[in-house]
Amino acid sequence: MTGQKVALVSAGGSGMGAETARRLAADGYKVGILSSSGKGEALAKELDGFGVTGSNQSNDDLKRLVDGAVERWGRVDVLVNSAGHGPRKPILEITDEDWHDAMNVYYLCAVRPTRLVTPIMQKQKSGVIVNISTAWTFEPSPMFPTSAVFRAGLASFTKIFADTYAGDNIRMNNVLPGWIDSLPATEERRDSVPLGRYGTSQEIAATIAFLASDGAAYITGQNIRVDGGITRAV
Repeated sequence: MTGQKVALVSAGGSGMGAETARRLAADGYKVGILSSSGKGEALAKELDGFGVTGSNQSNDDLKRLVDGAVERWGRVDVLVNSAGHGPRKPILEITDEDWHDAMNVYYLCAVRPTRLVTPIMQKQKSGVIVNISTAWTFEPSPMFPTSAVFRAGLASFTKIFADTYAGDNIRMNNVLPGWIDSLPATEERRDSVPLGRYGTSQEIAATIAFLASDGAAYITGQNIRVDGGITRAV
């Protein structure tokens, strides 16, 4: 076992996931990246880590990521769960199949790898899990109905998990991005943000890096809005 800290990022081939992998590598972590496109393997090679081409909807692919990290470095300190995009339709046009697909994309994508890394983190008596969620978790938008529904479920899962494993010094938090530059920009969306601009993937990565750090050691079970003020905490 090395003394090197290790971070795993799912759906890390592009966007916020990729920027998070870059930031954690810059902070001194060895990184393992899962991506369905192959971009994760290329980025991991650039960052002196390792990559797996596969899906975060596959337990087998996720196990290859976790096992690969343990074989190389003997530990997993940080898991960052990113996600793709699920079905978007008017609420009553969403079929049963759409809802099941969305549950895989937005909810189980975090639950599956959490099952795999938690026993490792328990043995270490330390670990951090960060889920990239959405600013519309608690103020749902009809633009993103399946995302809002299942990420509200993820918020509940996160609180239960955080309470259950706090005694093992394992923390879990959600980051809730608003309009980020990895999305198509429109003037209407930009004008809706009190800060008057889109956020950057680097800003999301910086928030995740903070939550992974010792400076956030007393933060768990929380939903951290990073949205330029577009939603309001209640």
